[in-house]
Amino acid sequence: MKRLTYERRVQLLALAAGLPGSLVALILLWTGNFSSGTAWTVTFLIVVLWLGFAYSLKSRVVFSLQTLSNLLAALREEDFSMRGRGARTDDAMGEVMVEVNALSETLRQQRLGALEASALLRTVMEEIDLAIFTFDQDKKLRLVNRAGVRLLARPLERLLGFTAEELGLGACLEGEPARMMELTFPSGSGRWGLRRGSFRQGGLPHHLIVLSDLSRTLRDEERKAWQRLIRVLGHELNNSLAPIQSVAQSLESSLVMATKSSGVHGDSFAGVLDDLRQGLGIIRSRTEALSRFMTAYSQLARLPQPKLMPVNVSDWVGRTVKLETRVKVSLKKGPDAVISADGDQLEQLLINLIRNAADAALETKGAVQVGWARKYGQVELWVLDDGPGLPNTANLFVPFFTTKPGGSGIGLVLSRQIAEAHGGELTLKNRADARGCEARLRLPI
Repeated sequence: MKRLTYERRVQLLALAAGLPGSLVALILLWTGNFSSGTAWTVTFLIVVLWLGFAYSLKSRVVFSLQTLSNLLAALREEDFSMRGRGARTDDAMGEVMVEVNALSETLRQQRLGALEASALLRTVMEEIDLAIFTFDQDKKLRLVNRAGVRLLARPLERLLGFTAEELGLGACLEGEPARMMELTFPSGSGRWGLRRGSFRQGGLPHHLIVLSDLSRTLRDEERKAWQRLIRVLGHELNNSLAPIQSVAQSLESSLVMATKSSGVHGDSFAGVLDDLRQGLGIIRSRTEALSRFMTAYSQLARLPQPKLMPVNVSDWVGRTVKLETRVKVSLKKGPDAVISADGDQLEQLLINLIRNAADAALETKGAVQVGWARKYGQVELWVLDDGPGLPNTANLFVPFFTTKPGGSGIGLVLSRQIAEAHGGELTLKNRADARGCEARLRLPI
């Protein structure tokens, strides 16, 4: 026989529970001295009450179970806001509702904690300066943070689903899990610290790759070493230059006065005096030049932290371009953008780049082009020149190194220091499409 449903069994049990009493009442009714009309009326009332109570009992039980089913369905759908009424400890069904409500609250708290933890993890991944990638077992990219997007210089939709080989990260999935690597990406090349791990998601193995840019860290240490050296050199040289310059100037003045007051006009003596005067003048001028030289280099050791204020990129670039009048500087305007930066420091940085480009363009009677664009949450500004190009790009950002006669070798070093203090990056290389050099500055919006 087909198994009866729970509702039908409850209904039959309710009918069976009232059947003995109803039969006894009907037997007494029809065997007693009652009129026919009275007997039929009372019989009708007994049957109606019997069936009514039976169906009411069934509805009550079924309704409670359906309520409990709805609550469990809501929990399964991760809706933890529903609560059951009638939760009490002195009632069997009330105790069930108490436990279901407690379970719902526990799951709600756990779900809220998981969401907050996920939100914190996403925020940390987006804000951290490390490039983070996760690959599935087929070596396809499944997750990447903002630093990784900037590193690969592609939109997010052109990254997810691509293999590690297609993204230039194939070597990161092989070899030692922790090592230093020389890697080249669209946004630049350098030395990177690799950390590789594994985890499981959905029961399947995944690879986690973390890349940290060691080039900037090494440059920071190198800059600190140069700053310490410059402080020492500046202190020692200034201690020696100041008295030399003072004595030379005093002797030169005394010699001039002595010549005028002595009245000696012999050619031989006059020649000796002229030689002495010229020698002292050379000593004074060279000590002054050396003092200015060390003063300029001391800027590397005393560059203040940027005072961040809103800076309109269009106004900043347009104002700085007008300062260069030796060559034609064409401006290719980009979209409107406002960055948080120190306007004075950025203006000095751009002045250095445009001046270097103009010096190179003057050698070939070329021109200079300046422009900017927005890419992946950054402003990328470029300065192109038609000069002869760079003969040596390895030492451009080394203090004291210069390719220009009479150059101090401080401009590019100071410019990159300003860029990195703003969380940006400055690169300089020969143009690939024409003769000349291109400088690219990237700053976060």
